[in-house]
Amino acid sequence: MSSTAGRTGAEAVGGTSRRRFIGAVATAAASVAVGPAAGPALPAAAEARPRGTRRLFLGTYTSVAGGGSGIGLAAYDDVTGRITATGTLSGVSDPSFLAVHPSRRTLYTVNEQQEGGVTAVRLSPDGHHHVLGTRPTGGAGPCHLSVHPSGHWLLSANYLSGSVAVHPIGASGALGARTALVTHSTPPPGPGQDGPHAHQIVTSPDGAHVLAVDLGNDTVYTYRLDTSRGSLTRVSYASLRPGAGPRHLTFHPAGRFAYLANEVDNTVVVCAYDPATGRLTPGSPQPTGTGPGTSYPAQLVVTGDGRYAFLANRGHNSLTRYAIEGGGSRLRLLGTVPVGGDFPRHIALSPGENLLFAANQRSSSVSVFQVDHCGGELRPVGTPFSSPAAVCALPLEL
Repeated sequence: MSSTAGRTGAEAVGGTSRRRFIGAVATAAASVAVGPAAGPALPAAAEARPRGTRRLFLGTYTSVAGGGSGIGLAAYDDVTGRITATGTLSGVSDPSFLAVHPSRRTLYTVNEQQEGGVTAVRLSPDGHHHVLGTRPTGGAGPCHLSVHPSGHWLLSANYLSGSVAVHPIGASGALGARTALVTHSTPPPGPGQDGPHAHQIVTSPDGAHVLAVDLGNDTVYTYRLDTSRGSLTRVSYASLRPGAGPRHLTFHPAGRFAYLANEVDNTVVVCAYDPATGRLTPGSPQPTGTGPGTSYPAQLVVTGDGRYAFLANRGHNSLTRYAIEGGGSRLRLLGTVPVGGDFPRHIALSPGENLLFAANQRSSSVSVFQVDHCGGELRPVGTPFSSPAAVCALPLEL
């Protein structure tokens, strides 16, 4: 389930028991200057990266005991998967989810706090990264963001508020004032939920539509983004079965199907997608291979060749492997493998897709696996890398 800075122990479903923040955390959290300033807000962070390695950015919670002090900086060997710590970009509060601009020159993170924000970080080839500034999301508990393929808009999802926001991206990579804020008011919340809980916002592969996944309403909303004004217009929505708790959606590379992880009822769903209308049509729930009960599925990733999908199961501490068949229309369960850590919150493929990284929140570690593209096997590499309250791993090519 959606674990956050205010909830790192056993997870409960619905109502106030699964709220992402508590008052003590909200008041104790480190502050980030939120405002219109686009200039550098913090000194540059020097990153000592070994030669021949690639960059790895790590999201964390800064307002919990044992958490991080900002965005973790690391390097990984693309052959062996070995991770080396290179520093920290400090002063960024609760950077729990990260995304990179298509140019690879700017990094974006949510600030998952009661007064939510999104922060832009200018990346430097010499490792001297610096913060460009932070903008308010207009909601509470932003837990996900993505960059529109045009590179001109940043999309974010406010979990506690059940809303999604849009910010313009300037030529420098800095963020402008928010241009849209839409709250998911209908349909009503699902069983055990206290309201809408937007958990993800992504752009369809064809770039024509924006889809927002709401766990609280058991709904995936489709919007059209006005790329001249930055406004969102709802064009359709797809309802999951009551109590499913949809969390993250991942598209097949052909763009006609998408795969949805449901964290509450412990299922995945293959969804048909119509690029012309943006309409998503969910299929029947499928098992995660973790047995009875729920294991809080977190996220699916799909290989670029469209042959395999992998799912992180937080309660089961495993990764499920699926073969993708029928041009993307079917998932065939292959089995599960232990993740080598506790509570895998986020997984990501390396740019070359020969490695898979799993950020394990409760064990404060990042596990690495070699990906076999012939049979979909995942083979653990070395010892998990220690990283405080690791909740996101973003490997880059350079």
